Order: sequence, then C-alpha cells, then structure tokens
Amino acid sequence: MGDYYKTKESVEEYIKLAKNFDGQPFIEKLKQVLTLQSSLLEIGSGPGTDWKILNEFYKVTGSDNSSEFMNHLVSKNPDGNFIELDAISLKTEMKFDGIYSNKVMHHLKDDELIESVRKQNEILNLNGIICHSFWKGEGSEIFKGLFVNYHSVMSLSEAFRKYFEILSVEEYKEFDDNDSLLLIARKK
Repeated sequence: MGDYYKTKESVEEYIKLAKNFDGQPFIEKLKQVLTLQSSLLEIGSGPGTDWKILNEFYKVTGSDNSSEFMNHLVSKNPDGNFIELDAISLKTEMKFDGIYSNKVMHHLKDDELIESVRKQNEILNLNGIICHSFWKGEGSEIFKGLFVNYHSVMSLSEAFRKYFEILSVEEYKEFDDNDSLLLIARKK
C-alpha cells in the first residue's frame, strides 16, 4: 500500500486534506439496507470522520492498517472500538452484519481485491451487507506513493458477484462528474 499512511507527517497532511469530506450520503443509503444497531466493520477508518457518523447508527468496529491512524483514532475516540487490520487478509475472529469503506479498496490490486471480497464474505453474518466507494476510471497509477486502482461498474460486478448479490452500483461526484462509484451488495 506504500508508506504514505505510515508516517505522522503524511497522516496529518491527509487528515487536513480530507477534513471536508465524509460518507454521509453513503451512510444514508446503507441505512436503507442494514438494520440500525447492527454490527459493522469499517475498513480503513483513517481520520475517523465516517466512523463517528457510523457510530451514531451502528455498533462499529473501526480498523486501519496504519499504526499512525490507529494512534489518532484511539486518541480522538477513547471509547471507540478499533482493531489494526489489513484490508486484504482481514484477519479477525469477529463476525459482522455489515462492512463499510470509503475510498479504501481502490488501493488494492485486482487479485488483492478478489481476496478481500472472499474474506469479507467469510467474516459477514448471514445476509450481511457491504458498502464500498471507489474511484471510477480505467487502469491504475501511483499517487503520492500509493497504488490507486480505478474501477468501472463492470469490473466491480466481476470482482464481487461470486460472493455477493449486487444491490446497486451508482456513479457520483466527489471532485468531477461521475468520478466515483458506490457499491452496495448482500452476501449470497
């Protein structure tokens, strides 16, 4: 995943850059398909912005693979539930009713995404729901030392359909028209 999220300076930079962005619109869509107070894993909680919103509605376990972000999350939310977790292997004994991520899974190469999807299926309870946002586009690039994998409706459908019934894949605007995709699916 690169070293960008591993240093205190880059984590502080990211927190400043991301401060005006949150997943409130996605969380509203998630609430339509995942019962309130369900157990939810957030993959890549980062600064904790979405974690705070999710925590109002669900029993959330936040996670990150960066010890710098983990330190930040725990210091800002001392009563929160957080685990250090890799988005690919998802090594945890815990089970969840839902899994959420906001612009995290695009850091995975295609084969890593397939492995993550398989593991998400394993750690979800029956009829579990996933909600993930991605950058829309083709190919991949290195941005600030981080791998970014762009996706289409078709590539996401192919990656998830073996383990999930896709409920919706919607385009939305983060910076430019239709630059992003939101996928919501239910465990098969």
